[in-house]
Amino acid sequence: MIGLTDGQRITAIIGLDDTDHPEAGCTTHSFDSLLRTISDSNMFEVTERRLVRLWPFASRRTRGNGALSAIVKINSDSAVELEELCGKWFDELALSISKHPDEGIPASPCLVISYRNPPESWYWDSVRDQVDLEKRKSEASEFGLKIFSLGEGWGIIGASAAISWMPNQDSSWELVAWRDEVKVGTNRDVSQESVIEMAEKHPETFLNRDPTKGKGMIAPRTPCPVLYGIRGSTCEAVSEAHKWMQEREDVERSSSWAPHRTNQLSDDHLAGICSGTVIMPPSEGRGAHTNLSVISGGCTRQLVVFKEGGHVNRLVRQLNTGDRISWLGLESPDGSIHLERVSVQSAVPRISSRPSCCGRTMRSAGRGQPLRCLLCGENSEKFWMSKPWSPSGVSSISGWYEPTPSQRRHLAKPLNHGIPS
Repeated sequence: MIGLTDGQRITAIIGLDDTDHPEAGCTTHSFDSLLRTISDSNMFEVTERRLVRLWPFASRRTRGNGALSAIVKINSDSAVELEELCGKWFDELALSISKHPDEGIPASPCLVISYRNPPESWYWDSVRDQVDLEKRKSEASEFGLKIFSLGEGWGIIGASAAISWMPNQDSSWELVAWRDEVKVGTNRDVSQESVIEMAEKHPETFLNRDPTKGKGMIAPRTPCPVLYGIRGSTCEAVSEAHKWMQEREDVERSSSWAPHRTNQLSDDHLAGICSGTVIMPPSEGRGAHTNLSVISGGCTRQLVVFKEGGHVNRLVRQLNTGDRISWLGLESPDGSIHLERVSVQSAVPRISSRPSCCGRTMRSAGRGQPLRCLLCGENSEKFWMSKPWSPSGVSSISGWYEPTPSQRRHLAKPLNHGIPS
């Protein structure tokens, strides 16, 4: 709960977003510098950091589309000092942003401070849909947030969403480790062997690597200050895994690190399970993506699976008219549904052949004529042989199919963390 906790201390929550450029900066690194500045004063205590992923189709999204927040305990008479410190830090941030490259979408940062719980709807609106900038600015001002912004202040959408997220039993943790400044832009030294062994020795961590592609997933491939991010079920699990990694000779030393509570793997971006009936065979679209038309709730919907969708793509390509499926997916701005998990509820029988006689397939004797064995002359009514269908070349968990680990969204819940219901 945000606000007054006793006669001496109150709780503030700080949010930040949109400080980076495709070729410079990193919001997690910027936020870390702010929180370390805050922690240098004995008037303030950072008790929890949060990394909050938002709607994957947002117009100004980054690859992970994440915003940051932190819970801070402060002396009851120190709010002014906190705001002054944040304001000074934000001015320094603005100066560093002025040195970003001119090309590309410019950073549009916003830092917010609240001393009470903001509307949780800010989070849900931001994780499931596009948010109007001016509307969110108005809502934030009316609520009484302390706001620091630069340019158009697009970061207020993510910053306000991050402070309004309420963790629950589905929240997980990610420890972010940052690189020494002189190494940023050079190759990261995080061996595949270290990632494999870490996953074995620290089973409460997850999504460390994609075994189907033989590659690690903890180290980014962009020239940002992040060395790696370790995801897990508890703060202790990711912290212990990081300490173990840092003791190895084949892993680069981090300059700083911090665990964050996150909404990753929560499925918060999805409204729920949908079901429908396939109305025509799947087709291949641009980029080798697979398109599937279904009827659901009396409406025709277009489902899309990307080429990289692994088991989901291979399954959908085997579906046929009349098959009934259930899915979890995200509606894109063009109205199509990008599938994240699929289950076949029932499948129409697949026609295999005409009946056989004398070890050979019987043939039609002509229009309106029966089937006939070309060897013995035996006749039969015309019909097709069919057999129950089950997909091939794919694997499932409790009848559900999902993409390989490296092709899932940050927000998507893996099937081994829970079957959709």
